[in-house]
Amino acid sequence: MRQFPLILLARSLRNAAFGGLAVILALALAARGLDALGIGAIFSLALFAGAAFAALTGPLVRRLGARRTLIAASLVMALAGVLLVAAPNVALVVVAVLLGTVSPTGQDVGPFIPVEQALIAGEGRPGDASIRRFSTYNIVGNTATAVGALLAAAFAPGAVLVAYGVSGVLLASVYAFLPTDRMPQPAAEKPLPKPRLRFGIVERLTLLFGIDALAGGFVVQSFLAYWFHVRFGGDSHQLGLLLFGANILATASLVLAPWLSSRIGLLPTMVFTHLPSNLLLIAVPFMPSYSLAVVVLLARFALSQMDVPTRQAFTMALVAPEDRARAAGWTNAVRPAAAAVAPVLAGLALQSAAFGLPFIVAGGLKAAYDLAFLAVFSRHRGLR
Repeated sequence: MRQFPLILLARSLRNAAFGGLAVILALALAARGLDALGIGAIFSLALFAGAAFAALTGPLVRRLGARRTLIAASLVMALAGVLLVAAPNVALVVVAVLLGTVSPTGQDVGPFIPVEQALIAGEGRPGDASIRRFSTYNIVGNTATAVGALLAAAFAPGAVLVAYGVSGVLLASVYAFLPTDRMPQPAAEKPLPKPRLRFGIVERLTLLFGIDALAGGFVVQSFLAYWFHVRFGGDSHQLGLLLFGANILATASLVLAPWLSSRIGLLPTMVFTHLPSNLLLIAVPFMPSYSLAVVVLLARFALSQMDVPTRQAFTMALVAPEDRARAAGWTNAVRPAAAAVAPVLAGLALQSAAFGLPFIVAGGLKAAYDLAFLAVFSRHRGLR
């Protein structure tokens, strides 16, 4: 079987599990006696651990190969599921999230996306074909996240946790069929450069993506579910439907990304679709009713994801093939690492009167990221 369809199958399984987990994780933790601050702390631990696991992608791939790295991460995910199901207290929950494969965001943590991203880029030269592959990859992921959220609305939280653990085993089975086990390596005849401090393309991308991720950490999907529960009294059924709709609209935006980027370039597509979505995010807490808040949030999601495949294709186009694993590892690791700072602060805000502050901070930081990215990489704005 060809590599790309297997990667798509793996992502669909994984994101369905993560999407379901995002709906019930905060509610499950609250049922175990944790307050908003405690839930935020658990989320931060989960994101930090996921970032650490992602940062190890390069060394793991060099030592184990792509296939075995992905299989190992899948089995760690299965173990985390077992611990979440069996945990009689918060201590085992902490152990589970420290494994680095528990996602409170509904999106990937750990080394999965860095390895898959490098494998996808390695199947051809960057360009229209690359953005189409990345768009398809993210459409599949977002759709699966939405389906997972929808299924979580129909089942008890315990069943969702069991399904999350089982998905890790299924994921390992899929990865066992991957034909590629090695990433491109630097040419042997090239002398190793002397160690030196540098702030090249990978480092600049990592810093900017970190700002975006820090902002996103204030409004991870589990937090959104909890905020709508606290502010408007939404139950798990309503919240599952809300996140299902949000992820479906986000998926629809991914369909337009290749078409738009082929006409105006990768960088303008990233910035000029992301910026208005952040202004909508700021508006959410000012809505006086559940219905209006949902409408504004859904409008935000309809624009929020066109930057994802374009960002991935842009990153892979800027770096040499042998540096793609490192670039993918660092730029993906920084996202949960930076985002991990925010949930604790969001939990503090939720316990105070400043209910809308996380949305305002997130939208403001993300808007600043958009403008900074445009300024730093403006000379690459014609890249397609």
